[in-house]
Amino acid sequence: QVQLVESGGGLVQAGGSLRLSCAASGIIGSLNTMGWYRQAPGKQRELVAEITSGGSTDYADSAKGRFTISRDNDKKTVYLQMNSLKPEDTAVYYCVVTKWREYWGQGTQVTVSS
Repeated sequence: QVQLVESGGGLVQAGGSLRLSCAASGIIGSLNTMGWYRQAPGKQRELVAEITSGGSTDYADSAKGRFTISRDNDKKTVYLQMNSLKPEDTAVYYCVVTKWREYWGQGTQVTVSS
């Protein structure tokens, strides 16, 4: 059974930092693209950042220069380092990993206070 366990969310003041982690289990072999999405109240889910198996990255414009995505293939884990957080970054953050199909985490709440 595939399971994605997210951690690292929480409450932080504007300008602060958080590091999200998402560990995948139950998937045999290497993973393809891994990424993070977020969904704020009343808004559609949007891509924050993704990283391919080769290490190529892509970021939403809102994340560029502040967020860094990375992965540990041996641990089947993807990370999202978030710096200079803003209140508009408040959302539920979901990790997604791809291996023949997409697998989604349960989401972790990030709240940035002004």
